[in-house]
Amino acid sequence: MTSSKTAETATDTTTEVAGSGTDASSKRTPAKRTGKPTAAKTAAKKAASKAAKATASEQAEEVEDEAEEAEATKKASETNAKVEASGGFVYNATEDDAPAQQVVTAGATADPVKDYLKQIGRVALLNAAQEVELAERIEAGLYAEHQLKGDESMVRTKAGRELAMIAEDGRAAKDHLLEANLRLVVSLAKRYTGRGMLFLDLIQEGNLGLIRAVEKFDYSKGYKFSTYATWWIRQAITRAMADQARTIRIPVHMVEVINKLARVQRQMLQDLGREPTPEELAKELDMTPEKVVEVQKYGREPISLHTPLGEDGDSEFGDLIEDSEAVVPADAVSFTLLQEQLHSVLDTLSEREAGVVSMRFGLEDGQPKTLDEIGKVYGVTRERIRQIESKTMSKLRHPSRSQVLRDYLD
Repeated sequence: MTSSKTAETATDTTTEVAGSGTDASSKRTPAKRTGKPTAAKTAAKKAASKAAKATASEQAEEVEDEAEEAEATKKASETNAKVEASGGFVYNATEDDAPAQQVVTAGATADPVKDYLKQIGRVALLNAAQEVELAERIEAGLYAEHQLKGDESMVRTKAGRELAMIAEDGRAAKDHLLEANLRLVVSLAKRYTGRGMLFLDLIQEGNLGLIRAVEKFDYSKGYKFSTYATWWIRQAITRAMADQARTIRIPVHMVEVINKLARVQRQMLQDLGREPTPEELAKELDMTPEKVVEVQKYGREPISLHTPLGEDGDSEFGDLIEDSEAVVPADAVSFTLLQEQLHSVLDTLSEREAGVVSMRFGLEDGQPKTLDEIGKVYGVTRERIRQIESKTMSKLRHPSRSQVLRDYLD
């Protein structure tokens, strides 16, 4: 029964197709007799067909763009959900660029150095091929950013969105290359500890040099990234130490001379078995002995006067430094006795004579006065004051008065 129905259906379908073909042929018969109307209809059909194809193509592109945007939004929401669920942070938003350990759970300890080393230790190291791949993606991302920066209207087009994706991929590759080489910074920073900067500060300055190395790395040279980055990291650390490690800042070029002198001095100490002399250092460094002494003076670290001394720290370094301006007790007592003896000698003179001598030599306020100034005080001429001074000095030179004061001249 089923096969017979199928056969009947096929027969009916064939009949309809044949009938429609007959009708179509019968309709086309008049068109053969009139050629111009047929050509116009054919051209109209072709134009309508092209317009329909163009509309369908534009609709397909719009549907494709909407699908890409929906997929990107979905990935972003999944990444945010991972961050919120983990309670920590994600190194890279792209799955392909993510290091071996992607999520770090928050759990800080009392030791910030230990926390930092634990975090950077979760990122797997890279081999040479991976470094080249990341460098190529970084280069492509930088070029895409350059293209987008030149034409802002391009962002709204499909090509612009593709460039934006390439630029984002380049930034993710840059982050991956940075995170995989943070341990290199730590290993280099350890060599500069104990020179005036904290270990974490050295790491931070070295990380700035690492970022510079990532931006300048040329993978086409054939060198490993760690070989190239070491120079930039060391430069960043040494420059930071020259600017920040000393209480009194020394120019960078002078710091380099100080470090060179220290290296040569250590080497000669090992070779000679004793401290080298300034002349020997000058010959080795092609300097004058005076210049060597000057550089050594610049290289000395200042010491605080409040530095504690002793096992208990009950005394300070400043307690051992002599105060050059302090008055010696013996000298203070001697000066006090001299003043008393001088006043006792002046008491043997008249009031005017004692006043003239005191003002002339500044015995009262430490400021000697001229003859004119003293004359105005007493209302006499400067010549009269000179005569009084001469007469008074003759009295003071008498042994009965001068002998008491001569003992203080020694």
